[in-house]
Amino acid sequence: MASIFCPSVWSRKVKITLFAAAVILCNATGYAQTQTSGGGYVAPKYTELPLGAIKPKGWLLHQLQIMRDGTTGHLDEVHAKIANDNGWLGGKGDNWEETPYWLDGAVPLAYLLDDKALQAKVLRYINWTLDNQRPSGYFGALTKWERETGEKISVATSDKGDDWWPKMIMLKVLQQYYTATNDKRVIPFMQRYFNYQLQTLQQTPIGKWTEWAQSRGTENMLVAQWLYGITKDTSLLRLASVVQQQSFPWSQYFAGRDWVINAAAQQNGVAWMTRHGVNVAMALKDPLVHYQRTGKPEYLATFKTGFNDLMTLHGLPFGIFSADEDLNGNDPTQGTELCAIVEAQFSLEQAVGITGDVRYMDALERMTFNALPSQTTDDYNNKQYFQIANQVHIKKGVFNFSLPFSREMNNVLGMRSGYSCCLANMHQGWTKFTTHLWYGTQGNGLAALHYSPSTVQVKLGTTQTEVTIKETTAYPFDDVIHFEINAKSPVEFPLELRVPSWCTEATVLLNGQELQREQGGKMITINRRWKTGDKLTLQLPMQVTTSNWGRNSRAVERGPLVYALKLNELWQQQADEKEGPYFTVHTTDPWNYGLLDSLVKNAANAMQVRKVKPVDESFVWSLAHAPIEITAAGRRIPAWQIVNDVAPQPVTARDGLFMGPTAPEVEKMTLVPIGCTKVRIVAFPVVK
Repeated sequence: MASIFCPSVWSRKVKITLFAAAVILCNATGYAQTQTSGGGYVAPKYTELPLGAIKPKGWLLHQLQIMRDGTTGHLDEVHAKIANDNGWLGGKGDNWEETPYWLDGAVPLAYLLDDKALQAKVLRYINWTLDNQRPSGYFGALTKWERETGEKISVATSDKGDDWWPKMIMLKVLQQYYTATNDKRVIPFMQRYFNYQLQTLQQTPIGKWTEWAQSRGTENMLVAQWLYGITKDTSLLRLASVVQQQSFPWSQYFAGRDWVINAAAQQNGVAWMTRHGVNVAMALKDPLVHYQRTGKPEYLATFKTGFNDLMTLHGLPFGIFSADEDLNGNDPTQGTELCAIVEAQFSLEQAVGITGDVRYMDALERMTFNALPSQTTDDYNNKQYFQIANQVHIKKGVFNFSLPFSREMNNVLGMRSGYSCCLANMHQGWTKFTTHLWYGTQGNGLAALHYSPSTVQVKLGTTQTEVTIKETTAYPFDDVIHFEINAKSPVEFPLELRVPSWCTEATVLLNGQELQREQGGKMITINRRWKTGDKLTLQLPMQVTTSNWGRNSRAVERGPLVYALKLNELWQQQADEKEGPYFTVHTTDPWNYGLLDSLVKNAANAMQVRKVKPVDESFVWSLAHAPIEITAAGRRIPAWQIVNDVAPQPVTARDGLFMGPTAPEVEKMTLVPIGCTKVRIVAFPVVK
């Protein structure tokens, strides 16, 4: 049984020693002006629950089971870079990011499913890491210098170490593992490492080995501040401040705004790391991490401005920004790297906890339910490095990407196609979304901030009474969510429910009787004495709407889902000499439709919604299982054809209408959730 509020008590002597060392170091190295106390620290609005407190059910459970049976559970067996002589097990193989990337999704999966075999598998890497920390606090794979000399990295020899970046990922792995197990080795391990970092960052700064570490220092700060929340050791805040100074100034970029404008205008090799989509996805939480440490409200404004600018200039209909690999504008023919999606999800999960802002909860669901599922195969064994919003075929080619790949393998569905970072990193998307369905609240309460079938088991109220809440729903396809409470004894606590911004008005029923109504974009708080058998129902009426995207295109939406033109899919397996087997997908159906202007103006009444299949434990995100269809009407645009492997958006007038010739016949179009598609049109031109 997980308790939301369970801060560990650590030795005061250890804390004083670390703090004294930090003061001496910072006074000696010119960092005395950085924060030295926790006075500005702001606790998160919502508290993450321990790993294992939330259990997936229904279709979400099946999704995670597919991952366990596929690459998430077996990547160490099928991916040579991880399988062969792994550096995170003491070998000479992978000692960089891919093993920690994989563990960052495999560890939560192992505990979400309570899968003992997978737990034993990931524990090999965790145990080796914990058991082989150097006396100085340094950790990670053995370095070349250590192998040659037989010595261990110390503060004096920190320049003989390796890149800071993969250690940042492994810290996130250990953080999750600790919340699942309370393994007493983890906190002292992190304390020793962060103390080592604080003593060595002047001689071996964050960017010493790679710009990857310098561009992703926020990941380092995030875990250090999480540890501060447990130990209250102020040297951790000092460390986070030093890392901030040595890393890319993302918060300045977001606030200054020239950065995102220039990213839309420039696709050259100058400062491309500041436009790299995955770096940007990780950096989204940068101002929020600084706000948490300092309490300065301007950082909240910076995040709001930066995220809005990013999605305005580079946003795509399925909730993510272009990242192929750089930010590349909002044209529906641009691509997005899979790593950018899962990292943006994680950043938004942090944004939700720190700010409690419904807008970021909505953004997370839109990204998760639309962009994520369409980029992997049903068995979770193959992925696209880049997917495209308007994707009329999946094939080898150069495409209009900022990183076009001479091997032409970045759009196909393959295990090793494109860079293999995404093969290792894609596993955190669904797993971490599951662990962030529920959060703890102030007042020993609970909040349902994102919706999917699940159960949550925690201790609530001032009496810390054991409570289990079962969430039953076909959301995001259905608009009704049921909650059933089971408590060991009656207990009073606040239960918060999010009303998405797309919902005009939500209704809450308690034990069959209407309790409350609330407008979209707000939170509902129900503070009462709960007892076993209480049943709460949240009704979130979904209407069909349209939204405006790049080049005056329109997307059709219903609730959190974006809908795409349903096209038949012709799959063909091929093989590349270097990157192995892969799939191409084509269609023989016509795709070059414009959406009728009359439907755009009256979407709720002019388009029909049909539920064609149940959403049960067998659901997968595929065309064959698409549970909802929307019937729309449009005309063919004969001149809209494939050019250079993509379908360039037809030119429209200021009023949003395509002015060229269209077919005289009005045809019915069937739309399905974009997450169920591989080839589709989602950004439609508008025609008369």
